[in-house]
Amino acid sequence: MTTLKSKLHDDLNAAIKERDELRSSTLRLTLAAITKEEVAGKVKRELSDDEVLKVISKEAKKRREAADAFAQGGRPESAEREKAEGELLATYLPKQLSDEELDGIVARAVSEARAGGAEGPRAMGAVMKIVNPKVAGLAEGGRVAAAVKKHLAG
Repeated sequence: MTTLKSKLHDDLNAAIKERDELRSSTLRLTLAAITKEEVAGKVKRELSDDEVLKVISKEAKKRREAADAFAQGGRPESAEREKAEGELLATYLPKQLSDEELDGIVARAVSEARAGGAEGPRAMGAVMKIVNPKVAGLAEGGRVAAAVKKHLAG
């Protein structure tokens, strides 16, 4: 069984052979981030596929934010590059939930939390506790929080 990390290594080697500069540099940086995470604690360890996905997700998010910053700063080439890197990384991540799917999960969680007696500002935490495990890796935290706030307000 190949791990996600070894798949990244294989894809990197293929990209180098194909002289695909974008893919090879993006995968190099991502593998460096994974290695950094592996040596971050007191003991060096091998990351699980789930942990590798978290690193890839964090890297993809960094690219999206950088692309936005470059776009606002009037640097379209840099924005395009960051966007392309982010899209490449997204191919390794599970498909993100659509707004409708996310809304459905949040709506059920809100009624579940209310049934459990969660009201007012405390309801936010209760709902997030129910929603987070269901959407882990499938929707970004900011999107989830916004959807929960919308439902609690509505």
